[in-house]
Amino acid sequence: MKKLNTRKFGRSKKGFSLIEVLVSMALVAIAMLGLAQLFVLSIVNNSQADRMTNAVFLVQQQIEQLRTFTYDELSLLPATLDELIDVNLDTTYDYRRITRVQPSGLAFEVRVLVFAGEQEGVETDALIADPMAYRVRADMTTLISR
Repeated sequence: MKKLNTRKFGRSKKGFSLIEVLVSMALVAIAMLGLAQLFVLSIVNNSQADRMTNAVFLVQQQIEQLRTFTYDELSLLPATLDELIDVNLDTTYDYRRITRVQPSGLAFEVRVLVFAGEQEGVETDALIADPMAYRVRADMTTLISR
């Protein structure tokens, strides 16, 4: 009886099959997709944190500037200051800062709110009355006494 060459008809044990390669590629693609979503999420969070940091800086800057004023200078200020601020000088307003200064005995109550520049057309009183509805970026109140 003649012996058949099993190497010719049998499976070779070298290398990967097509199905194994496709399954491993699918697993790698799923892992990469998850990582890509994490990168996008981190970019969005960093951008939001940057806007929040800038807004808090603008509030602190305004309060520090008002602290340098004398009692008479604070008395002469209008009750509400409304400013549009272009941080990066690209002719687009990035923030809207509203400062309310009210006498309170021998001190002045100062409230500074910072909104996104998109709130440019909204009435000042509406922003002050309900800042959360207009997504306030920073809101700080302090007393300045002399």
